[in-house]
Amino acid sequence: MRFALLADVHANLEAFEACLAHARARGAARIVLLGDLVGYGADPEAVLTRVMALRAEGAIVLKGNHDAAIDGPAGYFNEAAREALQWTRSRLDAAARAFLASLPLVVREGDLIFVHASARDPERWTYLDGTGAAQRCFDAEPGANYLFAGHTHGHRLYAHLHEGRANAFVPVPGTAIPVGRHRRWLAVVGAVGQPRDGDARAAYALFDEPAETITFHRVAYDHAGAAGKVRAAGLPRSLAQLLEGRA
Repeated sequence: MRFALLADVHANLEAFEACLAHARARGAARIVLLGDLVGYGADPEAVLTRVMALRAEGAIVLKGNHDAAIDGPAGYFNEAAREALQWTRSRLDAAARAFLASLPLVVREGDLIFVHASARDPERWTYLDGTGAAQRCFDAEPGANYLFAGHTHGHRLYAHLHEGRANAFVPVPGTAIPVGRHRRWLAVVGAVGQPRDGDARAAYALFDEPAETITFHRVAYDHAGAAGKVRAAGLPRSLAQLLEGRA
């Protein structure tokens, strides 16, 4: 089975639909949404409607920290994120809020682990920003061959080489990487709705389980339209600039 791994949609409908179409065209049979469905972007209602339909069709859907903050504390967010969360709260009905609240932090399927942040204390929203954090994530799920996460808004691939050591690789988009079960792997799949590397294209990954490969993709979409929606909604200007590839 081929899994499409999408994280950090952040209410960016244009990027979300572009990645879904890209994945389907490449044979994705299962959609996995690794959290942060809302926050930052201008289309929380439309994105959640699409997500609920996908889950009804068998998609795996996880909770991210922005999803949790809709009905939870948001004091640790920066000013732009808090402003976007407050705006998002005003647009979500009771059913959407209940859906977000119901989402799990971790999903396990055989030797596959899906999580928004880290498998170690997932509720703490730890960033997988180096080999130390990656190793702690590996240690939390010793029976897993494959772990998949988002949250950092970048893409990395970590290999567990031996006891107590993880190596990091920066993947080349569009290149299938062998990830055989003779090793353990942790993929941080990039951000659909808000990449932060100066590249305006959306990011996601495609895991081909039978072939034991993972391919990280960048997908062009109407980022100018998405940024225009952010501005029209009165959300912080910095959030629109990020969609345009500007820090």
